Amino acid sequence: MFTHKDIENRSLFVINGTKHQHLKVSVGRLVLEDSQTGKAITKLPFPKIMGLMVIGHTTITTSLIEHCNKHGVPMVVMKPNFRPVFYYGNMAEANFLLRKKQFEKPKGDLKIAKQLIRNKTLNQRTLIKKTRESNNATSMAFDIIDNSFIKIEEAHDFRELMGIEGIIAKHYFTAYFDFANWTQRQPRVKQDTINATMDIGYTMLFNYIECMTRLFGFDPYMGVYHQLWFRRKSLVCDLMEPFRCIIEHQIRKSLKYKTFKKSDFEKKKGAYYLKSEYNKVYTKVFFEAIIQHKSDIYKYVQQYYRYFMGRKSSLTYPLFIYE
Repeated sequence: MFTHKDIENRSLFVINGTKHQHLKVSVGRLVLEDSQTGKAITKLPFPKIMGLMVIGHTTITTSLIEHCNKHGVPMVVMKPNFRPVFYYGNMAEANFLLRKKQFEKPKGDLKIAKQLIRNKTLNQRTLIKKTRESNNATSMAFDIIDNSFIKIEEAHDFRELMGIEGIIAKHYFTAYFDFANWTQRQPRVKQDTINATMDIGYTMLFNYIECMTRLFGFDPYMGVYHQLWFRRKSLVCDLMEPFRCIIEHQIRKSLKYKTFKKSDFEKKKGAYYLKSEYNKVYTKVFFEAIIQHKSDIYKYVQQYYRYFMGRKSSLTYPLFIYE
């Protein structure tokens, strides 16, 4: 399992195998090399690597596996859409103390849940402000959001907190996607092209954060806000909340610049599905948006790990500020 020393002194190494890069071992170091020019992009000593996340298509040699084994470096291999192909190594899953603390967390404790929703709401407010639009929808959204922070703090149970979150989301989406004739958010229903696009982006974000939680040894099914449910990775659902703004901002920008268009979708049995020829376009756009924040996501999960292991005050809980 990762020790505090590992967390402080070792780094997560993300390999983008979709850009003509491959890995090799040279003189006991991990080398990321440009497969077209043969030039080394970066070199890292294995003792400095906490984990490897290989995205896309690359070659993994027996020498690399041998050195990962020797230095206890876990590896995640993912498709370009961040869907995990396989995990190699112990992934810190032997961290029984962390998982014990996850399961011992008192039921009904809203401290972390409130932090998650507060952080998410702050970023939603930031996104609306960035639009620089002034209309009834944005004014209403600002009023709802600004009045919600006290309500979040005073919430007595998960049901009440979810209700507050839902009201915020309703007004936030109406204001943020007002230019695109927004109706309502309906996950997985794909009632319109924006909802279908959100499902694609959120799924990629979910996959990426799941890999991160596994690297640190968390049980991804044991959440603190999203409660236990059959086959639902509730902790991943929790930790992606503050980062949903990355996907939402990218969708708005891509719609404005017409990178994403309604014509990219086809309607089948009342639902919209992305045409296969546009899969690479959407995957690339969301890939770049998420990878741009890879350090933020890593640091957030790292701080969450420290917070959870130390049972510290909610004041020390990590915060992701979208800028």
